[in-house]
Amino acid sequence: MTHVHEELLALAARLVVEEGLDYRGAKQRAVKSLGLGARTPLPDNEALDDAVREYLAVFCADTQPQELAALRRLALQWMQRMAAFRPHLTGAVWQGTATRLSDVMIQLYCDDPKSAEIALIDAGVPFEARNADGPRGEPVPALSVHARCADWHESVGVHFIVLDRDDLRTAPRADAKGRPLRGDVAAVQALLEA
Repeated sequence: MTHVHEELLALAARLVVEEGLDYRGAKQRAVKSLGLGARTPLPDNEALDDAVREYLAVFCADTQPQELAALRRLALQWMQRMAAFRPHLTGAVWQGTATRLSDVMIQLYCDDPKSAEIALIDAGVPFEARNADGPRGEPVPALSVHARCADWHESVGVHFIVLDRDDLRTAPRADAKGRPLRGDVAAVQALLEA
C-alpha cells in the first residue's frame, strides 16, 4: 500500500467518524482535500471499513459504544413500529461503526411500495419521500423521518429503504469477510443484549 493510499484511507475514515459522511462521500472529499487528481484510485469499502474501525478503537473507544447502543435502541423502536414490512437494520448502526452523527438505515420489504408511506401517514409521522440507491444500484423509494433519540434529546435521521418483498430472499447476506449485511428485529435485540 502506498503512502498516498494510506493517507487517503486515514482521512476518509476520519471524515466518516467525525463528520458522519457516507463512504463514497468521504473518499471523494478526501481525494479533494489531499489535492489528488480525479483519476486517483479510491480504496474499496472493505479497506475503508477497516480504517473506520481502527479510528474508532483509537480515538472513540470511550464514547462510541454508548452512542452505538443508543442508535440501535432507536432503530429497534422503529423496526417494531414498522414490523409489518419485515424491517432489517443495515448500514453503520448494524455494522457497529456508527457514532452519534450517523443516521439509522432500515430496509423494508413490501408487497406494495406505497404501503409503508401509508403506514407513516396513518401514524401521523411526518416524512420526506425521495429515491435512494437500491441493492443493485437502481433507484428505490426511501422515506426519511426525524426521530428523537431519548439518550441525547436530539433528532436523528431514520431512513427507510423500501424494497420489493422478493428482494428479501435474493439480497446478499454477508460481506466479503462473512459479516451479515443486515439484521432483523431479533438480531438487533441480540446485539443490544450482548
